[in-house]
Amino acid sequence: MTLAHRERLALADLLAEVGPDAPTLCGEWTTCDLAAHLVSRERRPDALPGVAISALAWRTESLRRSYAKRPYADVVGLFRSGPGHLSLFSLPGLDRMFNATEYAVHHEDVRRAQPEWQPRDLPLPVQDSLWKAVTSRASLSFRGLDSRVVLRRRDRPEVEPSVHGSGETAVTLTGEPMELLLFSFGRRDHARVDVTGDPDAVSALAATSLAF
Repeated sequence: MTLAHRERLALADLLAEVGPDAPTLCGEWTTCDLAAHLVSRERRPDALPGVAISALAWRTESLRRSYAKRPYADVVGLFRSGPGHLSLFSLPGLDRMFNATEYAVHHEDVRRAQPEWQPRDLPLPVQDSLWKAVTSRASLSFRGLDSRVVLRRRDRPEVEPSVHGSGETAVTLTGEPMELLLFSFGRRDHARVDVTGDPDAVSALAATSLAF
């Protein structure tokens, strides 16, 4: 079972468990809103352009709202069953490439919006996969900074740090791969990451939006 499929099923279970009106870390979205986003994203190819092109965002939002009006259990069921045959995400490899981090982050968006949440105890192979994901996208996540960003694994300190950027100052982020992934996706207030380094670089990072 791929990480994307594992996270899909776990997220679907959690969405069903908490119901349609639970909060998430996605702004004002409830779990109903998030479930509708997940389904429209992978079942309606015409929803994808609006994710990257602001002028088309109205279409993406319209499609999401149309799914949000359906019975919640049906929407969660659609998400659990996977992309339709006409979806780009049904092509071999694309689910693994684009959905593993999407579902891992949104899974935590639901988990960490609930009272008394705790980080999951993830198997080492899962954390290794997330480490590859977070280091491969770090240059994009931190592209607005003039300083270097150094990523360090708290769970495996023997692993070579991942360095991004070439500024004279540096900021170091230390945490487990899942925590670093959440931080890089703009969930810094709910990610257990230690931020150290040059004070100016740390301040610049704190002032930079990492949300996608």
